[in-house]
Amino acid sequence: MGRLTTHVLDTAQGRPGAGIRIELYQLDGAPGRANGTLVATVTTNRDGRTDAPLLEGDKFRAGAYELLFHIGAYFRTQEFLDVVPVRFRIADSDQHYHVPLLCSPWSYTTYRGS
Repeated sequence: MGRLTTHVLDTAQGRPGAGIRIELYQLDGAPGRANGTLVATVTTNRDGRTDAPLLEGDKFRAGAYELLFHIGAYFRTQEFLDVVPVRFRIADSDQHYHVPLLCSPWSYTTYRGS
């Protein structure tokens, strides 16, 4: 069975992003105009990961999703980045989707990991 996982790396300090709040929304509607339903709210552990997958089993379904990473509170600054949204699609509910965030107070990147 498939699952959705994530982790956060603090590239400014070279360590895991611990204590970052993450919200997961399932989206419906046209791209760019999607409305979301909150599916999960989690906080990263000291390794920058969540203690359990964000979605798995019967809850893990194909569709559009958005992760909101609250990095402004983590870096204790809202000078530039505050909440980082990452929108993505799950096409195959039998696969593992891993969506990591590498971030600093001024930049971020993501990719589909394994």
